[in-house]
Amino acid sequence: MRIPYIREIIEIPSEVKVEITDHRIIIKGPLGTLEKEFKNIPIVMHVQDGQVIVESYLARRRDKALVRTIASHIRNMILGTTRGWRYRLKIIYSHFPMNVKVEEDTLVIENFLGRKSKITVPIPRGVKVSVTKDDIIIEGIDKEIVSQFAANIEQATTLRGKERICPHGREGGPGVLDGIYVYVTEHMR
Repeated sequence: MRIPYIREIIEIPSEVKVEITDHRIIIKGPLGTLEKEFKNIPIVMHVQDGQVIVESYLARRRDKALVRTIASHIRNMILGTTRGWRYRLKIIYSHFPMNVKVEEDTLVIENFLGRKSKITVPIPRGVKVSVTKDDIIIEGIDKEIVSQFAANIEQATTLRGKERICPHGREGGPGVLDGIYVYVTEHMR
């Protein structure tokens, strides 16, 4: 069943400029510029009276979901260019203290579960990383890049297979909980 018309309206703050050409959207704010392209999507986007309007005609269920998803992407881009995104990760270990440091454009994790090998996670462009004793702070204006980098760090320290077996010898227990985990998502401003 088709819905005759669906639309989402996003308010544009005064300090933000939005340009839409074809299926490409460019958002300029006080913290920087973000650009995203939505190709092959049967949706109309335009700027009108200080609002971004995302709409679809004769929309199916999938198109309705796409309208809301694209509107959420645009809201996140506006928030990123005005307030920025900050993810805080906690370094957790029980016996072997992990050493985490930033070397050029990679994050290096040493002594994870007493391993001799280093775990390296490349830092994407547009992301600032700072490491304190037990915290890693990731900042940037693009929510997708910042959150994906946080997920990559978490994934790099995830235990798999026999390493997950409980340290007390019985399976199915809580297992080894060492790793790096996201505990706060917030805005920079």
